[in-house]
Amino acid sequence: MNASAATPTIDPREAEHFGKLAADWWNPKGSSAMLHKLNPVRLHYLRDQIDAHWAADRSARRPLADKRALDVGCGAGLLAEPLARLGATVTGIDAAPENIAAAKIHAAGQGLAIDYRAGELTELAAGARFDLVTCMEVIEHVAHPGKFIRGLADALAPGGLLVVSTPNRTPLSRLMMITLGEGLGRIPKGTHDWQKFLTPEELTGHLEAAGLRVIDRRGLTFSPAHGFVLSDNLAMDYFVTAVRG
Repeated sequence: MNASAATPTIDPREAEHFGKLAADWWNPKGSSAMLHKLNPVRLHYLRDQIDAHWAADRSARRPLADKRALDVGCGAGLLAEPLARLGATVTGIDAAPENIAAAKIHAAGQGLAIDYRAGELTELAAGARFDLVTCMEVIEHVAHPGKFIRGLADALAPGGLLVVSTPNRTPLSRLMMITLGEGLGRIPKGTHDWQKFLTPEELTGHLEAAGLRVIDRRGLTFSPAHGFVLSDNLAMDYFVTAVRG
């Protein structure tokens, strides 16, 4: 194994931070309340991309039947479980063993068979290929974004779909996520390092370097009347969908 392949992408401090939140992950009013509010918008965007990519019927209940999905940075399974309900055979990977333990318990209680694994993406998914790879609000927490994104690309099957979300590095994201979000206790303190946020141009550069092609970008904004909504404004947070070039 060469030195580059051996370089971990997990930041131990980040894994420890999120591991401490594991027991409360499924509490919609707890420390992960913001993720619960984000999840419907994530699923809306994902469903749009799934239907467009595979020409699926919008009314179909299981558009991912016979497909393999990988959720990277799965936490305790907030996204992995809906993917399973959409018909996918799901693998979830997270850096924190505490999250994986909580995810396994919750999935078992829901009667869902999800393959949860704790550790490095490049080790746990080595040689495996997935039709859908998702990675939501994770890239800003890893040690080496370029290497991490190459791992996502390597896990993508021919004809597959990669969907990523991450905060933009702008004054607005600093205000909303750190000054207000963490400052007012809506997000656990220490969750974000603004310097590690990626701009859409930086993320696109990493994806292209990994042999992928961006086919869609969509913003995530907050509306006082409607909560989190999809938008053309990428300034706070955004989704990117990519396919193999």
